[in-house]
Amino acid sequence: MVTLNKIFTFDMAHALEHYPGKCRHIHGHTYILHVSVAGDILDQPGAPLDGMIADFGDIKKWVKDEVIDLFDHALVLRKKSEMAEMNWPDKHLSRILLTDYQPTCENIMLDIRDRLTKAAPAGINLVNLRLYETPTSYAEWSK
Repeated sequence: MVTLNKIFTFDMAHALEHYPGKCRHIHGHTYILHVSVAGDILDQPGAPLDGMIADFGDIKKWVKDEVIDLFDHALVLRKKSEMAEMNWPDKHLSRILLTDYQPTCENIMLDIRDRLTKAAPAGINLVNLRLYETPTSYAEWSK
């Protein structure tokens, strides 16, 4: 199997309700997201994508539209958590993302997987995600 891989970065804050350490407070990370896709290599001489699974630019647009535009510079909180139910000024609400899950690296990665899978371009199969929360800590999903 041949895969195409593209790396993205975004900055995001979160808080882990009931966590016994510092991560219970609002804090941020620069996340690094590795996206791997697979598909058939086009063998069609003269076609614009001849010899490719997909155009890297198309992968970039797909991930930007479905993930980066949503999570970058957002505060992610679990719905109905104490912090989510605070009286936030309206001007801040557009960058607060409320989720049904505890916003851990693992759960954020699975959310990203679901968003990308639902919007995958024709002929592109998401096969691996790796989401770094710190330079030495990441969650990974493989198909």
